[in-house]
Amino acid sequence: MKRIYNQCQTEMIDDCKVNVQGGMNGIKISQKKGLFNSVSANPKASVCPNCGYVAFYIDNISEFIK
Repeated sequence: MKRIYNQCQTEMIDDCKVNVQGGMNGIKISQKKGLFNSVSANPKASVCPNCGYVAFYIDNISEFIK
């Protein structure tokens, strides 16, 4: 999916990794889906090559919608 940053109207660079300095596990997005069920994903980042704006996204968003 092509991501365009709306302020610069520039195509963003996708599939960048997200790391937390000093953190062993990084960042994880999760959603509780009932008593014993939950869904989680590791976010990726897009970077605007024009201004450096960073946006996070999840590849498998359909798992969160169900």
